[in-house]
Amino acid sequence: MRDDDSLVRLVQKQDAEAFGVLYERHFDKIYRYFAFKTGDRTEAEDLTQQAFFKAWDAIGSYKPRGLPFSSWLFRIAHNMLVDYYRNKSRTELPLGDIDAPGGSDPASVVEQVLSGEELAEACKCLPELQQEVISLRFAAGLSTAEVAKAMGKSEGAVKAMQHSALVALRGILSPD
Repeated sequence: MRDDDSLVRLVQKQDAEAFGVLYERHFDKIYRYFAFKTGDRTEAEDLTQQAFFKAWDAIGSYKPRGLPFSSWLFRIAHNMLVDYYRNKSRTELPLGDIDAPGGSDPASVVEQVLSGEELAEACKCLPELQQEVISLRFAAGLSTAEVAKAMGKSEGAVKAMQHSALVALRGILSPD
């Protein structure tokens, strides 16, 4: 199995199959990021597709610079979200129908959706950088190191932001 950098070199030579491998490898994380940020499954799918179209168009200018390819993709995704909310003139995170894990038990599905909605609502109270850390760490499932690279921050800074965000969320979600 090839690493991302060798696949990127192939894509830069117009190898569509190599891009398909990168797409399959990174689709879920980018989709979960958009789904968490928009709260809308259809919008998340559309934005994910657009992000990969933008990546295909800009792949010629990609240079590793010691960062993983996924950091470059998340930078594209973040910039798209900024444009998305600017164009939609929306200030709130809609809480649409994000697929909740939980199997076929309706009670557990409802409980998880509600806790997901509560979490999304509580995240709106956090500063923007803390929201970004929470969405990348927990919605997209990135490691601390990956989040640091995607955000252009040190791992220590990401850990501090994550800790502050979690403390704030704990206070918001259970004020006693």
